[in-house]
Amino acid sequence: MTEQKSNNALKILTGVLAVALVALGIYTIKFYNEEKENKQILEQEKAVIEGELNDLIVKYDEAIAENEGMDTELAAARNRIVMLRDSVQDMEANLALLARYRREVNNLKAEKEQLFKVVDSLSSQNQRLITEIDSTNNMLLERTRISDSLKVQTQTMASKIDRAAQLKVSNLRGEGVIERNSGRLIENDRTRRVDKIRTCFTLTPNSLAEAGEKELYVQVYNPNNELVGDQIAVQHEGGVMVYSATSKVYYENEELDVCILANTNEERLVEGTYKVLVYNGINLIGATSFSLR
Repeated sequence: MTEQKSNNALKILTGVLAVALVALGIYTIKFYNEEKENKQILEQEKAVIEGELNDLIVKYDEAIAENEGMDTELAAARNRIVMLRDSVQDMEANLALLARYRREVNNLKAEKEQLFKVVDSLSSQNQRLITEIDSTNNMLLERTRISDSLKVQTQTMASKIDRAAQLKVSNLRGEGVIERNSGRLIENDRTRRVDKIRTCFTLTPNSLAEAGEKELYVQVYNPNNELVGDQIAVQHEGGVMVYSATSKVYYENEELDVCILANTNEERLVEGTYKVLVYNGINLIGATSFSLR
């Protein structure tokens, strides 16, 4: 009797385990399919963002070819888009990065609208002048003089827009450093020895820029496209952006040397090429790269 009860209990236990294994298998398959579907959605969104950035690049190329007076301003905006496009291509799709890139794409679209309004306004002015010049031979010489004068004003305005739009940097470089107990920093390119990432650059003279305190931000991405640093989230008008480090400087329209240190975490220090992006607010004002081994 006891042996029969044991056999019955064993059968029941075997049945329960079989049902549990079937349920676990169904859940595993469902979870795998959901992960695969989510991955496909992220890759599709990444492709959409790349497509939008490529479309913006084409539009800027056309505008640069048609508007010599603003080619410097338009070329600077186009270079920022190319830099972002390349960064999107190199990254592995994930929700957080795609959300950040989507915000930056929206910011670039808004900037494009503003720049193209200026372009359209200048084009309309030039077209109106040409029409007036062609309307009467008696006013040809006068209208030619006005056209030449407006061209000079247009070029002057474009130059001022270019200089006043944002701060500019030169001599931008990134590097790994060792921090001694004395506080002294020594450059080092070995991941095992690096304590911090140092970004140094020079703010160039700009007589039209507004003098005063400037908030500068640095993003450092490792070869795996992971942000290295303190993960500083900052709310801007266009949304939240996350940075590796930040620093405030007082800019007096003259050349100013700046160095910003970003903390490191060992698991994100890997061999390869690192990208460094420097921002003034939401404006990308410089980019470079360096290597650790």
